[in-house]
Amino acid sequence: MKTFKLSATAFLVGSALLLSACGPEQQANTQVQAEQTALTEANAVDFLAQTEKKLEQLGLEANRAEWIYSNFITEDTASLAADVNEKLTIEMVNLATAAAKFDQVKLSDVNRRKLDKLKLALTLPAPQDAAKTAEMAKIVAELGGIYGKGKYCKADGNCLSLGDMSTIMASSRNYDEQLEMWQAWREVSKPMRPLYQRLIELTNEGAKELGYADTGAMWRSKYDMPADDFAKELDRVWGQVKPLYEALHCHVRSKLAEQYGADKVPQDKPIPAHLLGNMWAQSWGNIYDLVAPKDADPGYDVTELLAKHNYDEIKMVKGAEGFFTSLGFNPLPESFYQRSLFVKPRDRDVECHASAWDLDAKDDLRIKMCIQRTGEDFSVIHHELGHNFYQRAYKDQSVYFQESANDGFHEAIGDTIALSVTPGYLKQIGLLDKVPDESKDLGLLMKMALDKIAFVPFGLMVDQWRWQVFNGEITPDHYNEAWWQLREKYQGISAPVARTEADFDPGAKYHVPGNVPYTRYFLAHILQFQFHKALCDIAGNEGAVHRCSIYNSKAAGAKLNEMLEMGSSESWQQALQVVTGKPEMDASTMLDYFAPLQAYLDQQNKGKQCGW
Repeated sequence: MKTFKLSATAFLVGSALLLSACGPEQQANTQVQAEQTALTEANAVDFLAQTEKKLEQLGLEANRAEWIYSNFITEDTASLAADVNEKLTIEMVNLATAAAKFDQVKLSDVNRRKLDKLKLALTLPAPQDAAKTAEMAKIVAELGGIYGKGKYCKADGNCLSLGDMSTIMASSRNYDEQLEMWQAWREVSKPMRPLYQRLIELTNEGAKELGYADTGAMWRSKYDMPADDFAKELDRVWGQVKPLYEALHCHVRSKLAEQYGADKVPQDKPIPAHLLGNMWAQSWGNIYDLVAPKDADPGYDVTELLAKHNYDEIKMVKGAEGFFTSLGFNPLPESFYQRSLFVKPRDRDVECHASAWDLDAKDDLRIKMCIQRTGEDFSVIHHELGHNFYQRAYKDQSVYFQESANDGFHEAIGDTIALSVTPGYLKQIGLLDKVPDESKDLGLLMKMALDKIAFVPFGLMVDQWRWQVFNGEITPDHYNEAWWQLREKYQGISAPVARTEADFDPGAKYHVPGNVPYTRYFLAHILQFQFHKALCDIAGNEGAVHRCSIYNSKAAGAKLNEMLEMGSSESWQQALQVVTGKPEMDASTMLDYFAPLQAYLDQQNKGKQCGW
């Protein structure tokens, strides 16, 4: 998803131009307190009204500039997009600082929520000191540059990008070749360590100036509950998923030992991180061929079905749109088809990564995607349109609330829709003649589990590490040691070779040097199954939940739309209750979905030593 929203704005302190957002010296505390005492709710209402108009204008300007850059990549469009982003970031720093002045003013719940949204829009708050702000901007840019320019050049002069190395990791079954790629990419992140340490010091200072204990506490404060309670809630939900993950881990470890030998994959220890088909061992779908159940081929290939029925890129999008209109949603505006990018142009560079856009916070919805005529992309289109229909649903909310209930909801909605792209759905829309019997479901469930279940502990531990870095529990001289302790604790994964504090392996994952909060992905993986189960119940599904599609259910569509229209105007717990009937996250729905696979794994793991 790509759209201007408060929660997605000002991710980074982008340049030294942020100096203009800070005065030459800080006011004395007594003077600040006096100002806050003099402020009233009427002042807050005026401030919010003026700010709302400014945000609407800035959002449209920023979205247009970034859309043009993404679709016409040149030095000029890059420069224009950077200029607009700098302007936006400066304004957001100013507005967050101004919003904090109302912290002690008694306000209505809705006005307090708007101000909190504005104040929390900053992901990395900068100190109100000109020199430190400039230093922080330089560090952020340098970290991004180190990651973005990272490559591995072999002795023969052949240089590999991260994409090249990831492709090798995905397809190779050569232990040493995979290890070579794994080690090579982690050389790139070593120089990040001192920069990252200083960045933590600077952003924590900025967070404290906004009234938070540290930047991690500020991030957790975005979730409508006390920061420490939110962290405990995540661990509670993980506890529900853990038995299924451990069963999958045990089976995969056993199969990897068959492939590489028990000397390389000991059956009582964590799995070496380079053998799971992914540079970060965060998803394991690329090793499906090693762990697949026997005779699990469902007997059809969606890519072949699309070709057989003459689906081109537009017909694929129209087909996915038909899913939403079957639920009772209005069709997308004609401008969607006029302005979206569906096919990679031959005459220019574009950013092909699939994304959904909401340019004017009203009806100018688009997707940007270099569609391949594959089953995978057919599912991705359903996911992306889930973002678009969410964006349109909350368009009548105040700009402060034009976002998902929390940052995990947007991805969860897209994934919820994708869960309904089942064999039954493919038959309903005429792509498949006959739905395979349930004996063929194991392969489909295994493929999904290798991506979704395998990801859950990784989705949790990245910010577990980062929050402890922010609050000082993990000190700089233990950055790497603590990273691997958490990876072993949550994932049962270990470094394949000895690591030291000369390494900075967290920096090998984009979201760490890129300063992108990661908990949203954990939340999305849990919530999508909770939404899917609830909507299937509303649709009257009586079969296995993993076979359910809510296609054609107006009742499910109406309930879904009721939640989507709320945006973030109410807490995420209230939004969750609208669809599921209860305000708590519950991973038991994920266990229900994968119940046939759990039974299979338990059978396969009999007599084996599981755990690590």
